[in-house]
Amino acid sequence: MKKLGVMVCTNSAIDYISHPYDIPIIRSRILFGDKEYVDYEELTAERFYEMIENDPSLFPRTAMASTGEMLAVYERFRDQGCDEVLFITISSKMSGIYENAMIAKKMAEGVHVTVFDSKTVGYLQVKMALTASEMAARGCSLEEILKELEFIRDHNHIYFAVADLKFLVKNGRLSNAAGFVADVLKIKPLLEIDKNGAVVTVEKIRTFSRAVDRVIEKFLEETEGKDIEPFIIHAKNPETVAVIRAKVLAARPQYKEIKDYLLTPAVGAHCGPKAITIGYVEKH
Repeated sequence: MKKLGVMVCTNSAIDYISHPYDIPIIRSRILFGDKEYVDYEELTAERFYEMIENDPSLFPRTAMASTGEMLAVYERFRDQGCDEVLFITISSKMSGIYENAMIAKKMAEGVHVTVFDSKTVGYLQVKMALTASEMAARGCSLEEILKELEFIRDHNHIYFAVADLKFLVKNGRLSNAAGFVADVLKIKPLLEIDKNGAVVTVEKIRTFSRAVDRVIEKFLEETEGKDIEPFIIHAKNPETVAVIRAKVLAARPQYKEIKDYLLTPAVGAHCGPKAITIGYVEKH
């Protein structure tokens, strides 16, 4: 039976979720001017959001890991006896990590590497990584694992709102920013991650609270009658998490609970503090 190693990038925020598997993390760097921090290891979400909330003049940027760092993990898996490596990356529409991973793949010798474009970010990447690890532990083949990951990738949706659009616009992560009017930074739009894995605008909204309301409304409309796992992802915004959870559970008590997950600094640098999402993945 072939041995599979599973790895993921820092954008998944897997650091904040307990699990029993050995899943190496390819870490991005957070840049504040001439200061550089390794995501999570040198700058946690708690500290990151505290910094940018306390000092509005700070504007974070990110730098992804090198192909050499990725290759080193591929080779470490090989040296540990893995025949195959599965690297689950943030959406290729949001970052160059997928492309770098593919370059590193061509350099790897003695191990078969599969780079899987999750077409998403955050918790869904974690779900894919944990699913792959659990299936590998049960002896499932790479083909079986990829089929399951493709199901997760093709049967989820995330809606979200940001409190300050400047982070997405200045970091170039909003695909249709050019379509906004001159006062773009005053808009608090309803956003989504589309089927291609890009962040796009669904509706232009003037206040953050109204954008949050529309996130809930769209989620409830789209999930009517579906058997799903709901989740909330946020940039240190427990107050709005509580509001969303209460409103959704009031409408859908059958969910019983809705777990919430943090956005790590490598993602928070692009969406800004207080950003909030509600999403789902269909069950089968």
